[in-house]
Amino acid sequence: MIKSMTGFGRSEYSDEKRRITAEIKAVNHRYLDCSIKMPKKLGFFEASVRTLLKDYIQRGKVDVYITYEDYAEDNFNLKYNRDMARAYYAHLNEMAEEFGIENDVRLSTLSRYPEVFSLEEADVDEDEIWSDLEQVIREAAKAFVEARVREGENLKNDLCDKLDTMLTYVDDIENRAPQIIEEYKKGLYEKVADLLADSSIDESRILGEVTLYADKICIDEEIVRLRSHIGTTKDILTEGGSVGRKLDFIAQEMNREANTILSKANDLITSDIAINLKTDIEKVREQIQNIE
Repeated sequence: MIKSMTGFGRSEYSDEKRRITAEIKAVNHRYLDCSIKMPKKLGFFEASVRTLLKDYIQRGKVDVYITYEDYAEDNFNLKYNRDMARAYYAHLNEMAEEFGIENDVRLSTLSRYPEVFSLEEADVDEDEIWSDLEQVIREAAKAFVEARVREGENLKNDLCDKLDTMLTYVDDIENRAPQIIEEYKKGLYEKVADLLADSSIDESRILGEVTLYADKICIDEEIVRLRSHIGTTKDILTEGGSVGRKLDFIAQEMNREANTILSKANDLITSDIAINLKTDIEKVREQIQNIE
């Protein structure tokens, strides 16, 4: 199946201890560029999250947003720093003696001095948190991939329609080629006849000139390669997978062949068809940029 590089997926998990949400969205990018935003508390899981996402995503500029709410009531420890309290009290007594002032410090006042009491986050069960976090990310990633697949199917259908139209242009150019030779031959005969008036026309010279002209504007190879590229593109779209880069290269080759045809075309009708062909090739290239 074909996947678009744009997509969105979201998942959420909650229980009596915690609530975790994960959102994944992406746009076009030549390579995989993953940006993960999560609380500092979960920062040590970033490498694991990146590894996990590679199971689902090969290309694209991906933004991942993870939120975490802790519902546990015992997730902080209150720490009493005895040494700090003694140091404060000793210095206060020293100040009282130095200035001859009564030390009226109260326990409630001393307890509010910096770092006498501090809150420390309790140790967490990393395995338990990762189990919940992994589940949320995988579910978000699956929803994200499903969105990419749906969009990819639409891209595939649109591309196949454009490729069919391109084939009709190739057919028109191929069918037009013999007519160009005949029109050139007829025009050449008329021009030579006017110049020579009643004199006889050298048929071999005329045929030689027509042959040179036919060789000059011959586009048989370009036609064959274009048909091959269009067929290959259709086959790749049917096979699916991560094929964006391959299709982009083939589209460049198709554009090169169309440019060659346009440069050889010494005919207004063929030029118009070739321009239409190039326009559709460019549309195909733009669509291919959206494929993973």
